[in-house]
Amino acid sequence: MNSVEFLRHYPPFDSLTPKELVLLAADVEVMRAARGSAILQRGKEPSRYVYVVQQGTVSMLTEGQIYQVLETGESFGYPSLLSGEAPAYDVVAAEDTVLYRLPEPLFRTLLDNVAFAEYYLKNLIDRLRRATDTPTTTPDRNLATPVKFLVAQPPLFVHAAATVQEAANRMHTAGVSSILVQTEPPGILTDRDLRGKVLAAGLGPETPVQQVMSRPLQSMDSDAPVYRALQIMLEENIHHLALVEEGEIVGLISNTDLLRHQAQSPLFLQRQIAAIDEEAGLESYAKNITAMVESLFRGGLESAQIGQMVATLNDALIRRLAQLAEAHLGPPPVPYGWIVFGSEGRSEQLLLTDQDNALIYAEATPEAEHYFAALAESVVVGLIQAGFPPCPGGYMATQWCKPLAEWESVFVQWINRPEPQALMEASIFFDFRKVYGALSLEPLEEIIAHAHTQQLFIGHMVRAAQEFAPPLGFFGRIRSDDGFIDLKQGGIAPIVGLARACALAAGSRERSTLERLVIAAESGTISKEGAETLAETFRFLMRLRLQAQLAGLHAEGSTASTPSNRVNYQMLSPLERRNLKEAFSSIRQMQEGIGASFRTGMMG
Repeated sequence: MNSVEFLRHYPPFDSLTPKELVLLAADVEVMRAARGSAILQRGKEPSRYVYVVQQGTVSMLTEGQIYQVLETGESFGYPSLLSGEAPAYDVVAAEDTVLYRLPEPLFRTLLDNVAFAEYYLKNLIDRLRRATDTPTTTPDRNLATPVKFLVAQPPLFVHAAATVQEAANRMHTAGVSSILVQTEPPGILTDRDLRGKVLAAGLGPETPVQQVMSRPLQSMDSDAPVYRALQIMLEENIHHLALVEEGEIVGLISNTDLLRHQAQSPLFLQRQIAAIDEEAGLESYAKNITAMVESLFRGGLESAQIGQMVATLNDALIRRLAQLAEAHLGPPPVPYGWIVFGSEGRSEQLLLTDQDNALIYAEATPEAEHYFAALAESVVVGLIQAGFPPCPGGYMATQWCKPLAEWESVFVQWINRPEPQALMEASIFFDFRKVYGALSLEPLEEIIAHAHTQQLFIGHMVRAAQEFAPPLGFFGRIRSDDGFIDLKQGGIAPIVGLARACALAAGSRERSTLERLVIAAESGTISKEGAETLAETFRFLMRLRLQAQLAGLHAEGSTASTPSNRVNYQMLSPLERRNLKEAFSSIRQMQEGIGASFRTGMMG
């Protein structure tokens, strides 16, 4: 294999044009370095080449200590060449090594290629952001498309004094399911309004439109992406959205428009959930969620956006199951709240995984204990039928069903006595989010919000996040388990833990990891650059995991019942392997830095 054939398999050389590859072939040089020989020396002459390891390994040393080992396809020498300053590290051949080296004139010529230049000039944050933003589908199906491109015709208006018959005639002639009403603020009359508020109510055709219209009309900017329209319709449970430009309504879209834009639409699943009864409707939920997640992912959404939509649908499913249970058991004897926690509480669950839920009721009475035990059993069984496996640790409402006063006591104990079991359960339950029920959980919110005053507890939370070790061996090499890397244990979990602890230290009750990092940076519990690094690393790892999980579902002979957190390291592209290596390294550095600021090393 010649130099060009080798290099074009590794980033950023895979982005070079045929003409640039010709230039590369003409000027690239081969260099052999015997084991122990110095290639670059710290503090000495600036590098005049960019080196790429073809065979063997080289060590980067500082103060005689190995900082990092570079392997096949990895580059060095470019920071010194670009800055004109002395190398920051000694670079020594760790074994007999073959290198390709690019002379400075060739390297600077190739920097005219934007993708090639970005690889060497952009930092980790920029490269991870670019990796996360890479489109996964054709533009016409992209959910980042401005929603205005779904509008087929200008909006149709009617005066407020018009009759419903006039409005219905105009809707029929235009072939639309809704018409806007010229009031302040604007209203809307839909087919659903005509059926429910006019015909079902026994009103006549002369009824004024303003008597039966819906108002206020939900609106959004016409340049907002399609996924945002989906999100609003899901969360607000509405069927139409007005599109606005400079304060003027320029279009109207319906859930039908969004269903047409995307076959596996969250709105379709929302309809299915509303139709679930005690006999049918649960068995296909997991399959439909998986298809929806894949469609959203291929449509260009990042994991955080997908997680919000999945959470909205899962919440709707829980509410429906609870309502069915209430219909069977009768009205609840006291107010209650159904909560979810873990990844579902943070709205970060994508494909369905173990249940994490609990039930909190207002007062401890024999009747309440019996009623809510039955309700919890009914909902948990329904979730299992829908595809949510039982939690192996038992963190489900069938076991965690307590009156509010008992929950308050448990929360306070976790904070005041940060022992290993207490810390584990606090890290699980402190991500809680109420999805159904009339009971106010403000007392629990206040306990968590005041946790920042307990510095020992916060320090132990940081230390617990440090227990998740990125899979890095000596000198920064990625360490695999039979060729596989656990992205959750080695990357996602430590970021989630650090974000949780630092947000709690700031007195915040934000739940999503990304929002917690923003709060932590604003409060100073994490540096702005550190928070940004963790955020982009989190996005990258979530995307990489989902990409592998979806591929695994389509793999021949796949029988996996739950999504795996493990990826085959060798199946990743060279660029993904490089980004993953640096991502793990950044997590380790942040664990050490945040740990030092909270003095976790001094804890017994």
